Parts: sequence; structure tokens; C-alpha cells
Amino acid sequence: MAGASEFDPALLLSHKFPETTFSYSERDVAIYSLGVGACASDAVDADELKYVYHKDGQKYIKVLPTFAALLSLGSLTKGLDLPGLQYDPRLLLHGQQYIELYKPFSSSSHIHNKVTLAGLHDKGKAAILEIETKSYEKESGDLLCMNRTTAFLRGAGGFSKSSNPFSYSNYPANQVSSVKFPETQPFSVFEDRTQPSQALLYRLSGDYNPLHSDPMIAQVAGFSKPILHGLCTLGFAVRAIIKCICRGDPNAIKSIVGRFLLHVYPGETLFTEMWLDGLRVIYRTKVKERNRIVLSGYVDLNGLTPSL
Repeated sequence: MAGASEFDPALLLSHKFPETTFSYSERDVAIYSLGVGACASDAVDADELKYVYHKDGQKYIKVLPTFAALLSLGSLTKGLDLPGLQYDPRLLLHGQQYIELYKPFSSSSHIHNKVTLAGLHDKGKAAILEIETKSYEKESGDLLCMNRTTAFLRGAGGFSKSSNPFSYSNYPANQVSSVKFPETQPFSVFEDRTQPSQALLYRLSGDYNPLHSDPMIAQVAGFSKPILHGLCTLGFAVRAIIKCICRGDPNAIKSIVGRFLLHVYPGETLFTEMWLDGLRVIYRTKVKERNRIVLSGYVDLNGLTPSL
């Protein structure tokens, strides 16, 4: 990427990201739930109807915990404001997502986001950027959730001015890369087929990156056709964990770690394997048709007894 060699990391490390706002309604919650596959195979699924409908007279629809990731979307979908660092947004890949949840989401809210740089790494042919977003309810001022988003900027590396590649992080390395999957059979497995139009539906939740909708852009990025959003795949996986282990209770989720390993094409079948380790659920999601692992990580529970 032109200009990478002239980039001064100190300039970005001292940069103050603008605070942002995010508002959502019950309609947005329902569209998101449909976007990550809720009620797709069974429109009257007893576990999932509550995410899109006032089931049994409930006053508000329920919110899936991965909805929290939408609050950090502005950093990626509107372009990263990176002083001095040039990159091609078409070549941006989502590497990891870490979410901490501090209280249940209401079905509509106004959110105030505080955004900071959590990490910057020069990988030679690419730069890795870690963005932290803390989200507060505007009315109460309560901290609602925190996201750490890792973006892989292909072509933006090579800016180190010494033989040692530049690397900065203001928090300990994420544990997701060192997760060891048990050799035993999974505690639970869940199979769910994405729809050919899944990415077109999911993008209505705010991620309009043409990589997921435009065939020409997808080819420029090296894919045969548009791919599914990584956060959509994460939504499918966590929804499977809630259904299979949390007795359908979305508030059982305390934190979520997801590492995006490979792309998914809309229409492929996702097969999520889950292992219990105390109050931690270790999981990995495969594409059945290609027998490839596309997502891995773990989910920590809130102390509620998992479904045995």
C-alpha cells in the first residue's frame, strides 16, 4: 500500500477517536434476529419466536447477545479514521470479535459509544488493528457492553522503521488462539443451513460492505462470489449455544469470543460443535459442504446451570 513506509505509528496511537451514537428499535432487533437465522427452519420455533414476536403476550421481544456487535459496526462500515495509514477498505477482513455483556439489552435504546485504539501490529503484508468500543445507555448512563474488534488490513503493513515489526496492545493477548478442543465427543452439536440470501438479509442490520453483496467487489477481494459476514456466522453459532445449552435464555451469556478462520458462502450449512468446561462453552463451527472450520472460540456463562 502506497504510503505505508511513511506512516508514523505514534500518530495513530495518540489519535482520539470521535465518540458516536447508535439508536435501535424493536424492528431493528427483529431484523437482526432473522439475519442470524432465527426461525428460519421453523417459523414457530418455541425457543426463537421471542426474538421476532411478542410470544405469549410478552411486552417486549428478546434480544440476542450478539446484537451487541452492531454497536461497534461504525468503526468498520463507515471507514476507519486512521491518520497517516492508508488501506483499501475492499481488502479489510474481520479477524476476531470479543464481547463483554454487563446487562441485558432492552428491545429499543439510544446508545453512546466511546471508541479507543486497543492495538496496532505490523505483519509485513498487512496491518492488524484492534478497536475497543464501550457502549453506554444514554438515558441511564449505564455501561451496557464492550466490544473489541480486530481488523486485518491487507496491504497496509510494512510501516515498521526497524528490523523488529511494530506491535502495540493495551490489553493482554486474547486467549482464543490457544483454545484447545477436547478429544471427547462434543457435548452438543447443532446444524443450521444459511439461506442463499442470508448476507443480503443480514446487511440490513447495518453492515453494507459490498464484499457481501457485490460479485465484482468479492472477486477483487479474492472470492468467487460474495461471502457471509463473519458476525453473521458468529450470530448463528451463539444462537446454537443458547438453544442447546442455555435452555433458550439469551441472558445466560456473559462474554463471547469468536475467531474468524475462513469465509462462508451464503447457502452453506453450518455445523456447530460445543463442549462444556464448567461455565465456559468451547465451540467451533464448520461448513458441512467443505468440512472446513470457519469459526472458533468460547462463550462464558453467567453462572446459570447449563442444560444437561
